[in-house]
Amino acid sequence: MKPTFALSVISICLLSACTSSNVSTAVKETPVKTAPQVSNKSEGESQMVVDAAADISDKKVAASVSAPKYAMSPMPVMRMQEVPMPSLVENTEKYQHQEKHGVMRVQDQPVSTFSIDVDTGAYSNVRRFIQQGELPPADAVRVEEMVNYFPYQYALPAATSKEQFVPFGVQTEIAPAPWNAKHQLLKIGIKASDVAKETMPPVNLVFLVDVSGSMESPDKLPLLKKALKLLTHQLRPQDSISLVTYASGTKVVLRPGHTPAEVNQAIDELVAGGGTNGASGIDLAYSLAESAFKKEGINRIVLATDGDFNVGVTRFETLKDKVAEKRKSGISLTTLGFGQGNYNDQLMEQLADAGDGQYAYIDNLNEAQKVLVDQFTSSMVVVAKDVKLQLEFNPSVVKEYRQIGFENRALKAEDFKNDQVDAGEIGAGHTVTALYEITLAEEAGDLPEYRYDANKKGATTNRAQTPNELAYLKLRYKLPQASTSKEVSLPITRASMKSASSASTDFQFAAAVAAFGDYLGNQGKYLNQMTLTDIEQLANRSKGADPFGYRAEFVRLVHLSKELTARVSKQEKVAKTMMAE
Repeated sequence: MKPTFALSVISICLLSACTSSNVSTAVKETPVKTAPQVSNKSEGESQMVVDAAADISDKKVAASVSAPKYAMSPMPVMRMQEVPMPSLVENTEKYQHQEKHGVMRVQDQPVSTFSIDVDTGAYSNVRRFIQQGELPPADAVRVEEMVNYFPYQYALPAATSKEQFVPFGVQTEIAPAPWNAKHQLLKIGIKASDVAKETMPPVNLVFLVDVSGSMESPDKLPLLKKALKLLTHQLRPQDSISLVTYASGTKVVLRPGHTPAEVNQAIDELVAGGGTNGASGIDLAYSLAESAFKKEGINRIVLATDGDFNVGVTRFETLKDKVAEKRKSGISLTTLGFGQGNYNDQLMEQLADAGDGQYAYIDNLNEAQKVLVDQFTSSMVVVAKDVKLQLEFNPSVVKEYRQIGFENRALKAEDFKNDQVDAGEIGAGHTVTALYEITLAEEAGDLPEYRYDANKKGATTNRAQTPNELAYLKLRYKLPQASTSKEVSLPITRASMKSASSASTDFQFAAAVAAFGDYLGNQGKYLNQMTLTDIEQLANRSKGADPFGYRAEFVRLVHLSKELTARVSKQEKVAKTMMAE
C-alpha cells in the first residue's frame, strides 16, 4: 500500500472516531493504557478492538506471519478540530528466523539435546500484537517462551542424604496429544528450589538505561522509569544500585551508595534525546559493576531499551561476543525490552542469552510488576547454571518424536558433557516446561517407511530388554560457583502414561499454549483439525488455580485471535478479487 493512501484511510477513521466514543477508545489503545493481566473486556469489547484496527487498513492485505510496513504512532484523545495528521513510522522490528523442529525418526536420531530457557519475552510481545489488533510475525513466536510464561504446580525438590541442597526437581507426565489422539505428548517439568528474599546474598545492580531519541514514546522511557522504580523498592540496605545512561554518548548518573529515594529521583529526571550508542553503554555499565563487585554476592546489569542501536558498534554478532566475554567476570546481563515499531527482539533475546541473564518484554506496568517484583528472587538468584537436558528415546517403544520449541537452544549431542559449552541458568523458584510429541512403535508414523532392509536399524539387545521404557532423561548442571557439572537422570516409562481425561490441568493448559504457538508461528502445521475454538475451550477448562489471572488472559487472547484471523481471511479474499479484476 502506498503511504499516501494509508494516510487518507487513517484520516477517515480518525474523523469517524470523533463521533463514536467506543471506537475512539479502541483506536487510541496502546500497551501503556491497557492492563492485560486484570482485563475484564467482554467479547463484544474485544470485537470493537478488532473492527477499529481493521478499519485503519481496510484495503490492506495483512499477512498473518509478517509485521505491518507502517504503524501509527500513539495519539491522545482530542476534539475533532485539534486532531493532527498522524505520522507514519516505518516498521523496522527485528526477529530471528529459526526453522521449526520437525518430526524425527528415533532409529535415525535417538537423542535430543538442548539448553533450558527461562525467558518469557516472546509471550508478552505476542500479547502486545494481538491486543493492538494484529497477528504477530511468525518469527516473533517462540513456543517455549509462551509455555514458560505461566507458573505450574510442580513440587519443590527435597534434599537427599547425600546433598543438603538440591537445585531443582524433575517430573514427567504423558497423555494423548490434544491435536492427535494417536500421538502422545510428553511434558517434562523442572522446579527450582526457592530462596527467601531475606536470605539472598547482597546485590550489586547496575541499571543501564537507553535515553536516546527513539525512547520518547509513552510505551518506552516513561514506562521504563515506572518499571525501574518498582525494582528499586525491592532492594535492601545491603544492596547497591548504580545508574548508567546512553544516547549519542554515555553517562554515569549514579554510583553505588545512594538511597532508594535518591535513585528514584534520578530515574524521574531521565529524558530522551540523541542517537543510540548501546555498545559504549554496555562497556561503561560493566566497568561500573566491576568497581562495585561483590565477591560473594549477585552482580547483575539490567539493560532497558528498545534495542535500536544506531551509533558506534551496531553489528549483532560483535555485541553478542562482547557480552559473552564479559560474563566471564561473574557479572550477568538481564535485558528488558520496551516499545514497538523499531523494536529489536533478536538483539534483546540473544544478549541476555550471551550474558547469562534473562529476557523479558515489558508491554505494561502489570508485566513490570510480574517480572521485577513478583519474580524478584527468581530474576536475581541463580540456583543452577549451564543446565542442559538430553533425552534418549527407546526405538523399540518409540517410533518418532518432535520437540516443541527450544529451536535456538538446540545443542549437539557431544555438547551435553562438555563443560566448556554454555547453557541456560535457572533462578530460585523458576519452573521450566519442555514438551515432546511422540509416536509409539505400534502406531502409524508421519515419516515414510524405509524400502531397503539395510536402512531399517532394528533395536539393539540392550534396548529390547527395556520394553517399558519410552526414553531416558538426563540433566547436567553446575552449582552457581562451580566449574564442573553434575548429572541427574531418570527413566520415562509406560507406567507414567495417562488417559486424556486424567491428565493434569497443568498438562492440558501447557498443551493449549503450545497449540496456540504452533498456530501463530507455524501456520498450525501439526494441529491437524484442531481449531482456535478448540484451543480456547481446552485452555478455558484447564485454567485451574489462576490467582493473577494470567491464564484467563490467555483465553481472551485466543478468542481475540479468532476474530483477527477471520478479518485477515476476509482481506485476503478482497485482495484476490481486486487482483482478478
